[in-house]
Amino acid sequence: MRLIINSIILFLFVNFQILSQDIKSPSEFLGYEIGTQFSRHSQVLDYFDYISKELPENVIMEKYGETYERRPLYLTYISSKENIKNIDLIRENNLINAGVKKFGENKNHNLKKDIAIVWLSYNVHGNESSSTEASMKTLYLLLTKNSKFLENTIVIIDPCINPDGRDRYANWYNQVGNFPYNTNPKSREHDEPWPGGRANHYLYDLNRDWAWITQIESKARLKVYNKWLPHVHVDYHEQGINEPYYFAPAAEPFHEVITKWQRDFQKEIGINNAKYFDKNGWLYFTKEMFDLLYPSYGDTYPTYLGSIGMTYEKAGGGVAGLGILNSENKVLSLVDRVNHHTTSGISTVEISSLNAKELNENFKDFFKIRSDNTNYILRGNKDKLQKLKKLLDAHEIHYSNAGSNKTYAYSYQSNRNESLQTNSTDLLISTSQPKGKLVDVLFEQNAKLSDSLTYDITAWSLPYAYGLDAYMTNKKIIGGITENEKFSVNSIDKNAIAYALKWNHLNDAKFLSNLLKNKIKVRYNKIEFTTNGIKYNPGSLIIYKGDQTNESKFNKVVDIANDYNRKLNPIYTGMSEKGPDLGSSSIDLIKNSNIAILAGDGSGDRVSSLNYGAIWYFFEQEINYPLTHINIDKFNRIDFEEFDILIIPDGYYFSLKNEKNIGKIKSWLRNGGKIIAFSKALDIFSNNESFKLKSKSNSMNLTEENMYLWDEGYISYNDQRRSRISNMISGAIFEVALDNTHPMAYGYPKNYNSLKIGASSYDLMKNANNVGVIKNANPISGFAGKNTLSKLNNSMIFGHENFGKGDIIYFADNPLFRSFWENGKLFFANSIFFVD
Repeated sequence: MRLIINSIILFLFVNFQILSQDIKSPSEFLGYEIGTQFSRHSQVLDYFDYISKELPENVIMEKYGETYERRPLYLTYISSKENIKNIDLIRENNLINAGVKKFGENKNHNLKKDIAIVWLSYNVHGNESSSTEASMKTLYLLLTKNSKFLENTIVIIDPCINPDGRDRYANWYNQVGNFPYNTNPKSREHDEPWPGGRANHYLYDLNRDWAWITQIESKARLKVYNKWLPHVHVDYHEQGINEPYYFAPAAEPFHEVITKWQRDFQKEIGINNAKYFDKNGWLYFTKEMFDLLYPSYGDTYPTYLGSIGMTYEKAGGGVAGLGILNSENKVLSLVDRVNHHTTSGISTVEISSLNAKELNENFKDFFKIRSDNTNYILRGNKDKLQKLKKLLDAHEIHYSNAGSNKTYAYSYQSNRNESLQTNSTDLLISTSQPKGKLVDVLFEQNAKLSDSLTYDITAWSLPYAYGLDAYMTNKKIIGGITENEKFSVNSIDKNAIAYALKWNHLNDAKFLSNLLKNKIKVRYNKIEFTTNGIKYNPGSLIIYKGDQTNESKFNKVVDIANDYNRKLNPIYTGMSEKGPDLGSSSIDLIKNSNIAILAGDGSGDRVSSLNYGAIWYFFEQEINYPLTHINIDKFNRIDFEEFDILIIPDGYYFSLKNEKNIGKIKSWLRNGGKIIAFSKALDIFSNNESFKLKSKSNSMNLTEENMYLWDEGYISYNDQRRSRISNMISGAIFEVALDNTHPMAYGYPKNYNSLKIGASSYDLMKNANNVGVIKNANPISGFAGKNTLSKLNNSMIFGHENFGKGDIIYFADNPLFRSFWENGKLFFANSIFFVD
């Protein structure tokens, strides 16, 4: 027995020596102790590259994408020599266990041992900076003193999910930080400037983008994530400077698809972490604040794909710098933050290694297909369906057309069971597939809440987000093969005096933007008309040959329409069969507007970086239309006469409400300017006698921006958050009655489902346009505090006020929220191009 033990010790010693020989620690490689400076993203990659070259049989680096600012995104795979040699086999075997891959030509999928797959994701929030530093130390320790865990574990490290945000923060701090660092919170090194390093290039929170994959980093990451589907996934964060360390188990509510095993093993991981934290005398907490409900987080999304998904949070964030004095008069240093994250990482790998067999078995069980499967049937606009299919393709969720079936199904629209005849244009998504649990999470009408106090929004159902009619049934549906619908290719019609296109989707706005960029004049109708037997709803685009400078420009419309997959209808006469003729005053030219947006902070004003980023992304990436960005602190010095439209994102605007600036705004509006205001920017105009907007409520408004006050520890969780929940709406869906004769609502039916993330409400305006109104304030989906509902009855959600020759457009709800609420985007496009 002693001989065997000595042999094991000798093996581990030799193995340690092989892995650790001659490799430098991060501190030795970089030339400074880890945690005493902020490393640039490129330096971190240099260290990972160095290790992969020194130990190529144990470490593989893989580039999986680039950011908008062209920084590379890398994963690193770390394991034993044998596991790295068989890494593709291990990966394929895991996908076979999940049922997403079948046995191929290589029949040798019976591995000799169970391999745990642990994925560690660092620095999704760029200014939560300690974890990227910890990733280097974790890599080093796994290959040296903890190499025994690699015998049955593959560890995947993403050292920085958000390099653009990381470098925005690190470069700023390296410029302004004191050496030695100043722990006084008043020092400027603890006052990170707008917009901060939290978000990516377009100021999107990548930790809320896992399911919606709107951003380039998320799209690249999801592709490689689907190739692995790890057993354990840790998402590293930082929280307020007065908080200790947080790790699993998570808080309630847990989504009901989460298994008992996932709950139990979270606890096991937490117990193992606690062992090391107790040994070091480090405080921590569990089971509070960070729940497992909203599906687009770095802990929940992996959980819904069979992983043990977890968030780890250490005190810090953008205010912490290299060291700061907290409320207990203790110095919170970057060195300590790095050590805590490193310890939890090694501990998680250890407990996963010790339970590799159980992880594999329960992971396989998670993906077993239920016998009581649910079928979701969706129907509606083909552009909306195509957009949804692209999302499903990215998640590798299977779908088909619904075929011809007569069934009984629950209708999301009528909230009752009814007879339904399906057809080949309907989309069928069944839970009878390996990712069936994720399908349920994304498509269910209402998520069941075990606790109404959640960390994020409580409603996201994709049929509402995409503006599609939805049905749900447990009856058997025989589907058919779904092919991407294609329009017939447009060709030049020599007899046409105009081409027309119905306005229904953001794709039409992209097409319009390109026409305007090519200096092609476009008209739109304010009243329905019929020509050549085709009825055109208000907002339809009309490209009249006589408006163009030459015939070749008119013919170019056909090429652009083909590029954007838009179906053009030729018009042969200016005299309509019904409704206005083409020369009517109710058919107007669309103005190619010069648009500005406010950004930044200063003088008591602060633009919501998240809403600003979503608008910026909308113009650059979604409709490709020019936008001029103006810093808010330059408002007094800017002559806005050259601009046709001013966009004011969500935010806090104290100086804009003073008499001088209100006078400037009113003068510009009277001369024909147009303002589009979002969310709390409406406070500039509400309850001011010059404008018609009146606020109904001063209830707690939990908007996208101030959700992060919870992260930063400025509000006492126990004393304030739960007591205020009755006055809050943290993300619920309400039915909105629309005046779809108004240009803001062109292309919409008479009702719209709006995602409301704040409790603010506004009276119906007199002598103005209440375009979208909540009449009955009972949420269709999600949680709303009881005190908010009565104030939402008969409240204005979308409005338009004429002011002199100008216009003010009010968005009480944000139709661009995280860019995933697809059905809301046309409101914004309408406001840009049609309201005049």
